[in-house]
Amino acid sequence: MGTLLLKNADVLVTMDDQRRELRGGGVFVRDNVIEAVGLSSELPETADEVLDLSGHVVMPGLVNTHHHFYQTLTRVIPGAQDKELFDWLVTLYPIWARMTPEAIYVSAKLAAAELILSGCTTASDHLYIFPNGARLDDEIRAVQEVGLRFHASRGSMSLGESKGGLPPDSVVEDENAILADSRRVIETYHDNERYAMLRITLAPCSPFSVTQDLMRASAELARSYPGVRLHTHLAETQPDVEYSLERFGLRPGDYAEDVGWVGEDVWHAHCVRLTPQAVEKFGRTGTGVAHCPGSNSRLGSGIAPIRQMLDCHVPVGLGVDGSASNDSSHLLAEARLAMLFQRVTGDPAALTARETLELATVGGARVLGRDDIGVLKPGMAADIVAYDLNQVGFAGALHDPVAALVFCTSVNVAYSVINGKVAVREGRLTALELEPLMAQHNALAKALIDGE
Repeated sequence: MGTLLLKNADVLVTMDDQRRELRGGGVFVRDNVIEAVGLSSELPETADEVLDLSGHVVMPGLVNTHHHFYQTLTRVIPGAQDKELFDWLVTLYPIWARMTPEAIYVSAKLAAAELILSGCTTASDHLYIFPNGARLDDEIRAVQEVGLRFHASRGSMSLGESKGGLPPDSVVEDENAILADSRRVIETYHDNERYAMLRITLAPCSPFSVTQDLMRASAELARSYPGVRLHTHLAETQPDVEYSLERFGLRPGDYAEDVGWVGEDVWHAHCVRLTPQAVEKFGRTGTGVAHCPGSNSRLGSGIAPIRQMLDCHVPVGLGVDGSASNDSSHLLAEARLAMLFQRVTGDPAALTARETLELATVGGARVLGRDDIGVLKPGMAADIVAYDLNQVGFAGALHDPVAALVFCTSVNVAYSVINGKVAVREGRLTALELEPLMAQHNALAKALIDGE
């Protein structure tokens, strides 16, 4: 792969243990690994490729810890624009049931492209619906073609309406088939080596769409392989809590513990309605949380207690969530929302800009169980992004350009390097042409929504 030199950054945000920010900093990369970080004057002068990033903030690539790529096909559906979670899902399940393998593939490709342009270099996706022959393999192939570092979650739903669950019976699977396919994708795709570009997660969808037996069996299966993690939705809304109390006699945090879903190999999406006791439990056990403020506000779910979680040492990362409940996949925009929503309760210092960027980088890396991303220092994966400060939204903010990334208008990256390869150059993706992909995606979305 050769060598790559990024130099002369206005500010290089390392996210290392000292949280160093270097004026005029740079990074020297050999193959897919960072070899040196420091002032540009201290780095090698030549490389196979040199990027002069004067006028840019350079930082570790952002980490997205929760998404549903297929939902890019169903943004702003008229009948679901103003509904809370359960009603929103009931509206969309029949549409999603019409998806095909091609729809899964194209939607994943577009979602990965959108994330990369926002500054994301690693993402976890939660695919839990497999209609009409669709498989996890379809989105894995798409993401590999785009070049995003990927944690693919083999999701599942097994508890249909006839058994007291929320989803229609037409979109649930047999639990033995779920476990068999979970084993297949782990053994086919999971890479637990350092700098891995693809890892597998097991992710039964939610307490209202799978049985306790499947939660326990999935945990046992995941823990029989090194580095396979567990992920689900938890305590997203008040009706979610009420369902858990009615069906299991347990609040969501206690339910998670009852089925073996706490620990350093587990992270839960949302956790808006966790009790203070559950937050402390997650902190003690190292159980992670994917914070999705855009989706939580769009569905009226509430604001997750992120300040309390951080004070209790809960691992927290950011997630854009599905594009049908956020309608965007811009991770830097999600960081801005995360900061603002912690302040809206009355404390303007509840979450600082730099704490927010930590959630988006090192926090997300910890949630995904990675010790090789999220930081710019020697020995780490070469996942690096650069934002151009010469934009109208940053005018008047150059005295603190790092904070400006969070406070000011969210922008796309000028450059992105993923695993040592330039994925975005001068604001354009290098692996694909976006316009034909968008046209294909829009045609599939129209057919899906029209029922064709």
